[in-house]
Amino acid sequence: MEKRTLGNSGLKISAIAYGNWLTHGSQVEEEAATACVRQALEEGITTFDTADTYANTAAESVLGRALAGERREGLEIFTKVFWPTGPGGHNDHGLSRKHIFESIDGSLRRLGTDYVDLYQAHRYDHETPLEETMLAFADVVRAGKALYIGVSEWRAEEIRAAHELARELRVPLISNQPQYSMLWRVIEEEVVPTSRALGLSQIVWSPIAQGVLTGKYLPGQAPPMGSRATDEKGGADMVKRWLDDDVLERVQRLRPIAEDAGLSLAQLAVAWVLQNDNVAAAIIGASRPEQVTENVKAAGIRLEPAVMAAIDDVLDAVVTTDPGKTVSPRRSELFG
Repeated sequence: MEKRTLGNSGLKISAIAYGNWLTHGSQVEEEAATACVRQALEEGITTFDTADTYANTAAESVLGRALAGERREGLEIFTKVFWPTGPGGHNDHGLSRKHIFESIDGSLRRLGTDYVDLYQAHRYDHETPLEETMLAFADVVRAGKALYIGVSEWRAEEIRAAHELARELRVPLISNQPQYSMLWRVIEEEVVPTSRALGLSQIVWSPIAQGVLTGKYLPGQAPPMGSRATDEKGGADMVKRWLDDDVLERVQRLRPIAEDAGLSLAQLAVAWVLQNDNVAAAIIGASRPEQVTENVKAAGIRLEPAVMAAIDDVLDAVVTTDPGKTVSPRRSELFG
């Protein structure tokens, strides 16, 4: 497994990270989830990403049990805070000092660890002063409950402001976790250049565009039974934006490009995001161990410039690039 350095730090992580959003604690039974985690370890994945909000805290508990007994020093465990947990009370979400302090303790308890390697702000909080949020994160680090801090789905100007405060507080802000794939490239214009300049890496989610880039969804046909597009627990809502016949037809046109490179479509998609030198890791999820085995083969693959150009030629008309698509909702809009 290829290892990459995370941001301007000494922390090395696996280029393929295992994430359990939309799977552990909801879509798949715990036995299957544990099997996927064990397969990830077998394939050399050492980096595991979760969040307190996934399955309303259940995903952290499943991951903690699946990793129990592993050598802690050989793992990099990431989690996040912002979205609502518990009963969804008025302080059960956001990036206030109160919510951050309560959330980190809950996450550590569920994960069965004394610290996380990376603690991430899951969205930007428009209703809490950034100074309050960053000081709380700094105190979490100084308490030894997190080694590094990061953000997720923050805009370039938000990252820049957080980085300035992090420098003043002398805490390591080293990463951003955005959505990024062949189809969704909104970070390229502003977030990636800003992150490069400030010493942050990207840890990207949905590199396969919710499964669309595997080629299993065919134009003019109903989604396969059991696929994410048929999941009523949240998966269908996430994937439906890609289920456009033009998008699906173009994805099928990627198949010969992948075959010429000796890759499956899924492997091509994961390898594509890893060509960006600001990407430290691509997060994959799985409901079956064999999916892990397939996707890890993308690590260390070098795609030739002609291959990258051919992908662009096929997808150009359906790629989303607008940096304004990175949006953190106001808590009052979501939770009242």
